[in-house]
Amino acid sequence: MIDFHCHIDLYSNPVTLVDQIVQKGVYVLAVTTTPKAWRGTNAVVGNSKRIRVGLGLHPELVAQRHSEVDLLCSLVPEARYVGEVGLDGSTPHRASLALQEEVLRKVLLACTSYGGRILSLHSRGAVSSLLGLLTAHPLAGVPVLHWFAGTPRELQRASAMGCWFSVGPAMLRGQKGRELVAAMPRDRVLTETDGPFARKGKDPLMPWDVIDAESTLADVWELPVEQVRATVLANFRRLAVTGPQADPESG
Repeated sequence: MIDFHCHIDLYSNPVTLVDQIVQKGVYVLAVTTTPKAWRGTNAVVGNSKRIRVGLGLHPELVAQRHSEVDLLCSLVPEARYVGEVGLDGSTPHRASLALQEEVLRKVLLACTSYGGRILSLHSRGAVSSLLGLLTAHPLAGVPVLHWFAGTPRELQRASAMGCWFSVGPAMLRGQKGRELVAAMPRDRVLTETDGPFARKGKDPLMPWDVIDAESTLADVWELPVEQVRATVLANFRRLAVTGPQADPESG
């Protein structure tokens, strides 16, 4: 199972969660919301071969913490994965969109300078602007659009650019999410949870809850769950081994 976008450090007991992830055999990308959280999350994860940590600065926090972009850029040489970064054009964060674009531009330039990175990207309400920045920085790495909620035309543009997509149970509960994932290139789809923000009833989604996303993908793709899981795993291994700064241990 693959959870390619999960906030391990924001669960109530991250140390216990890491142990459970290993026991259940889940591969996880633990994204962070600030660069200051990156080292701490790495310390919690330790030497686990099943968990990688993304170096992030969440766009929702840019208005208050934009000065931390310099710290993020200084840490890029140590991080193979960068995330969660991106743009948020929703009503509460629209006023800081220009500042978010400035921050993301710096992040993409830093990634380009160090040979590219695998990027887990937030794009709510700002897909077109995000794709424009990615187009302007084609050597920044491999973009993985987390919880994509754009229009069909934006999806077509992102797919043509070579973007990947990570989709989770919360995204796939609605008809729009199912229609979008049906149109995504299957060889560039990964599963995620976005836990603990995304929830299952009153409880946060756990990394192994990607099984619910696998089940929905099986319905949408009209394939057995086992084949869906094999496809997602093959996608993940191809990205990990052949993407920027190859990570053979994830293969």
